[in-house]
Amino acid sequence: MDNRNSILTDTLPDQAIFALDIGTRSIIGMVGIPDGDRIHIVAIERAEHTKRAMIDGQIEDIDQVAKIAGQVKERLEKKLGCKLVKVCVAAAGRALRTESVTFEMELARAQKIDAESVSRLEAGAISEAEKQFMNREGRDNERQFYLVGYTVSRYFLDNYMISNLLEHHGRVLKADIIATFLPTEVVESLYAAMHKIGLEVASLTLEPIAAINAAIPQNIRLLNLAMVDIGAGTSDIAVCRDGSVTGYTMAILAGDEITESIMKEYLVDFSTAEKIKSQIDEAEELKFTDILGFEQTITREAVFGSIKEASSRLCQEISEKILEVNGGMPSAVFLAGGGSRLAGLKEGIVEHLKIDSKRVAIAGNNFKINAYSDEYDLENPEYATPLGIVISAGFNIVNDGFRVILNDRPAKLFRGGTFTVMDVLMMNGYNYQDMIGRSGQNLVISVNGKRTVFYGEKAEPSVLTLNGEEAQLSDQVSAEDWIVFVPASHGKSASAMLSDIEKPGSGKRILVNGIEAKEDVSLKTGDSIIIETVQTKEDLADQALFDSADEEQELLDESVSVPQNVPGILIPPAQMVSTDIKLDQRHPQDLVQSETAFHKSDGKITFFLNDKPITLPVKADQRPYYLMDMLEYSGLDFKNLTGRVVLEVNGESGYFQQELKSRDRILIYQVNE
Repeated sequence: MDNRNSILTDTLPDQAIFALDIGTRSIIGMVGIPDGDRIHIVAIERAEHTKRAMIDGQIEDIDQVAKIAGQVKERLEKKLGCKLVKVCVAAAGRALRTESVTFEMELARAQKIDAESVSRLEAGAISEAEKQFMNREGRDNERQFYLVGYTVSRYFLDNYMISNLLEHHGRVLKADIIATFLPTEVVESLYAAMHKIGLEVASLTLEPIAAINAAIPQNIRLLNLAMVDIGAGTSDIAVCRDGSVTGYTMAILAGDEITESIMKEYLVDFSTAEKIKSQIDEAEELKFTDILGFEQTITREAVFGSIKEASSRLCQEISEKILEVNGGMPSAVFLAGGGSRLAGLKEGIVEHLKIDSKRVAIAGNNFKINAYSDEYDLENPEYATPLGIVISAGFNIVNDGFRVILNDRPAKLFRGGTFTVMDVLMMNGYNYQDMIGRSGQNLVISVNGKRTVFYGEKAEPSVLTLNGEEAQLSDQVSAEDWIVFVPASHGKSASAMLSDIEKPGSGKRILVNGIEAKEDVSLKTGDSIIIETVQTKEDLADQALFDSADEEQELLDESVSVPQNVPGILIPPAQMVSTDIKLDQRHPQDLVQSETAFHKSDGKITFFLNDKPITLPVKADQRPYYLMDMLEYSGLDFKNLTGRVVLEVNGESGYFQQELKSRDRILIYQVNE
């Protein structure tokens, strides 16, 4: 490479920023170097897409985008005389999804609220917002979105609104949040295109955030202002007040809407229509050749007339989106992007917003606050996004200097400011269930009219470390920190066969949902099983013995062991008569001893919970069961309690850490006072 005319030396300074603005119609590359409180822009290159590689700001053809981006990169490298290896980019705002949700979390007991509890509450709210969006759109349950950011509008503690939960005492936490998501394919296609030309993505932000960072500097964001970046396919909108960006959205109409109107009116191809659109302000008359080969000359007024309807639709759409995301009229509006120069657009925004014309301006005047150049005129509103990417990175709003490693790879961070471990995880595709885990679904059936439950497996907890130390979701993350996260593994849902209840062909008539079962079948939640005993002569003889021994009969009614029992199944007492014991050969006291011995030797233990037997496996570490272990089997929905929960063991008040013994009688129920 010939470096004689290069602006810089062979190696760019470490703090130099290379930004690429990948738009629908073109790609703009910009290189800047921080210089005090401003960025010195040293090189700018631009290349047009030769094919339809982008649709509404989103990559459709990765190879084609990589090819044009590679051309911009090579031109900049030739101009600078050095190699570019890291790039800062922005994802299109076209696919942003915003969802509002209220989420409630109940703690096991009233306690002081710490940062970890707040983080879990917010993580749950974010996942609920994502789930709500996907359900509304009819999507499947696979995660398809990155979290871009979220805002908590209100907290509640025990149903009282509160501004800050930390350090307060309470049990029921609730939050109202607004969460914004970006489809994973938007981000992944951007990364893929950059990797194809040997570039590592150093930072990632959103196009509306980048544009507002250029158009509306931090020192004037105390005012309620709106920025509209009008591109070819979309118009990105961001609003700010009280010193920070408070919302962003996009309008589905942009400059292409005007171009297509010209194409239809004058029968010209896209490039000719684009040329006509760009020359409206430059000449009274415009000359061109249509697709039929006829040369035409039209006046500027004629062009305005042909695009009036499309321009009005664009202005109306932008105005409505501004009012929607801002919650009302802003104090002023800045128009950025190539489409902002369209004649009559500013006037149309003024008309539809019904705002003073002095409060709508073309962006560019404020660019010089944060950037300057000796060679380039930076007041071009088309530079809003690429310049905003450079400014965002250069001033640590989002930059390579704040790099976090997640599972051996640089984490995707969409915004600046402080981060918690939870923020990083959720910005990189993990959700609440990955952090907390989800127990397997229970299988609930009916056996002779009694509710019977096979319990799903519990989730394996997640593993989370920060710089090699065990971490919490609420821990703050610093530059160059490294996080290792192993998601929680979800518990396996319960499954059962009919033979787990009663084996077909055992001399009993078995009905499954009213149909007699001749062979073993798989059970599903909601199944109703009826087991009818078919009496033989031997059965009648045995029954005569039972009728003459009331004491034995009472003992049998309380028996809770069946050979077919499996861990975690609730079997009604009347159905749990042991078939392994010869009653005419043993004394009733011997039967009790045998039943207890059977559970111990078989690795199981039985309790009576809410007057129903529950048989569980002996714990692997031989530790006892505690009263708190029974909560999940109680049938109470602890997320939606309406009264006080009462705990009793053998008729006396119980407590969470109370050890349980075989055949203890436990009551866990709710009292509405």
